[in-house]
Amino acid sequence: MSSNFEFLLPEFRDLAEPAGRAERLVMQDPRAAGFYARFALEASVLWLYKHDAGLRMPYDQSLGALLHEPTFQSRVPEAIFQKARVIQQAGNQAVHHQRPVRQFDALQVIKELHHVLYWLARTYTRQGAGSKPPVAFDPQLVPPAQTGATPLDRKRLAELETELEAKARTLVERDQRLTTLDEELKQLRADLAAARAANEKLPDPHDYSEAETRTLLIDLELKRAGWPLDQPRDREYEVTGMPNTSGRGFVDDVLWGDDGKPLGIVESKKTTADARVGQQQAKLYADCLEAMTGQRPVIFYTNGYDTWIWDDVFYPPRKALGFYKKEELQRLIQRRKTRKPLGTTALSTTIIERYYQRRAIGCLGEVFTQGRRKSLLVMATGSGKTRTVIALVDLLQRANWVKRVLFLADRVSLVNQAAGAFKKFLPDSSPVNLVTEKDKEGRVYVCTYPTMMGLIDKANNGEAAFSVGYFDLIVIDEAHRSIYQKYRAIFAYFDSLLVGLTATPREEVDRNTYDLFDLEPGVPTDAYELEKAVLDGFLVPPRVEQVD
Repeated sequence: MSSNFEFLLPEFRDLAEPAGRAERLVMQDPRAAGFYARFALEASVLWLYKHDAGLRMPYDQSLGALLHEPTFQSRVPEAIFQKARVIQQAGNQAVHHQRPVRQFDALQVIKELHHVLYWLARTYTRQGAGSKPPVAFDPQLVPPAQTGATPLDRKRLAELETELEAKARTLVERDQRLTTLDEELKQLRADLAAARAANEKLPDPHDYSEAETRTLLIDLELKRAGWPLDQPRDREYEVTGMPNTSGRGFVDDVLWGDDGKPLGIVESKKTTADARVGQQQAKLYADCLEAMTGQRPVIFYTNGYDTWIWDDVFYPPRKALGFYKKEELQRLIQRRKTRKPLGTTALSTTIIERYYQRRAIGCLGEVFTQGRRKSLLVMATGSGKTRTVIALVDLLQRANWVKRVLFLADRVSLVNQAAGAFKKFLPDSSPVNLVTEKDKEGRVYVCTYPTMMGLIDKANNGEAAFSVGYFDLIVIDEAHRSIYQKYRAIFAYFDSLLVGLTATPREEVDRNTYDLFDLEPGVPTDAYELEKAVLDGFLVPPRVEQVD
């Protein structure tokens, strides 16, 4: 039987098999089709990491980490990256979401997979891009459902997921061990690099920007945040007071609170348009809803690829990787009235007592009060970075600036140390160690970077375990290390205040770290370095010993 994925043969046979299986299951078993589409995507991404020497394999080899690795994102066109996200999230929902999966949704996912694999085959074929003519997806080639077949249940899909992931990881580890010895693989990489360079110079007439991608991606992100949008008032909601001849307008999506007042609005634009062209229109809709209901909603505008959030009562617009949940939007709106000035809220003298710790918190408070959301503290080892942060968390929680806090470190020992410090100095924060306690809730969470990368992809009944707005503040311990290259996806995902901690002298902190915090190189938010700490008598100078 013909398949939409025959163009992969014979050069990409290993990718054609799982893609073809996903296609055959669309009408028969939509849930399994979504699962196998995700597996085909993962196989194609691993193929790229194996054969493209320009890609750097991340420490965490989950699909989410592979997709968000900086070298991968710079190599893959934006449209292909976003389609890959659609496939990944749909596959996750197929396995972990109890609601039925529609044939229509499965068909859309297979179509996105077709586009991703066509780009890969066209770009990396050694036969020349001309040998891969544009291939339009043909729904007529999708086989109809067969009578008598039994769909796979979620339990079996979860078992298959574990088996396939283990097999994929084994293959990756084997390939990594052989890379330095396998001359044939080195030659293949060289051939593919040359083929890619040649193929990218040729125009690609294939259309990757169908409107369905935008719609599917936006709906997936909204459902992931717990917005089913299944009521008539949720979509195309009519507002009055618009500055046009009719005085009316229609909001694409309204996110309602339990009290019947709007918490957020979503203004959607076509994929080829800059999402920011919808900013002014979204503001006018927010003006109308505020006049009609007495509550100003938080504004989102998106083209399906780029999403912006704008709580224009306090902050300028900023990019986000998704939408807030209902409880999180409610918290943002309530905070407009209940947030206390940081300058008039007293610091806890039982947590910190040194002048430079109070000064650091004062600098952070000034930055946050000005509407800026990122800060970097340079503090010498032993000067009390963790206690300073605990005092900051205490201040921000008492002033109602934050509710949930995430403390990230790169080693389990540092995570355990931070958890102990929070329990000692701020016991009411109910600290949760996510390395060992994944199902508890608290006001402070401590975690390693790799563990959090894995938790971001997890979902409960189709909703994100940790949505983009779950944490109000993220603290990065040892911010001078390799966080920028390995784990920047974490900080791009969460929409929160960000505080970095490092003991590295300000002039030795790399430029990437300053860039992450939107700071000028060499100019942290506040600094208390070793030389000053020694002069003050809080620390002693280092003593060098040679060990043979």
